[in-house]
Amino acid sequence: MIAVDTNLLVYSHREDSEWFQPAEACVRALAEGAEPWAIPWPCLHEFLSVVTHPRIFETPTPLGVALEQVEAWSGSPSLVVLGEGPGYWPKLADLLRVSRGVGPLVHDARVAALCLAHGVSVLWSADRDFGRFPALTVRNPLVNL
Repeated sequence: MIAVDTNLLVYSHREDSEWFQPAEACVRALAEGAEPWAIPWPCLHEFLSVVTHPRIFETPTPLGVALEQVEAWSGSPSLVVLGEGPGYWPKLADLLRVSRGVGPLVHDARVAALCLAHGVSVLWSADRDFGRFPALTVRNPLVNL
């Protein structure tokens, strides 16, 4: 199962992103496909925070539009939304110990732990910080297009 990180969600939503077209195509292919795909809950929360933030975007996405986007993704019958459950805490604690993750890296470790706990085969992300978690396979689908 492929999971999608926040940055690809943002790029696929914001038409002013230089990566909009390829990111939108990647996410759309997952959403319209028959194979299960995933979004960790923290990535949905962060997506809402980023796209509606007036200090990040000169014209932020209106909250209603951002919520509609999340609802559209949620309408994909093949989507699995990843949340904490059995096995999550030990994975998070191990990832933090191994990576010496503190501060903002805790968020990335949380996403990685959710993916690992749910058997995700690859996380699609443009964030190189996930390289600090060798147990998780990460691929940027926007390079080498």
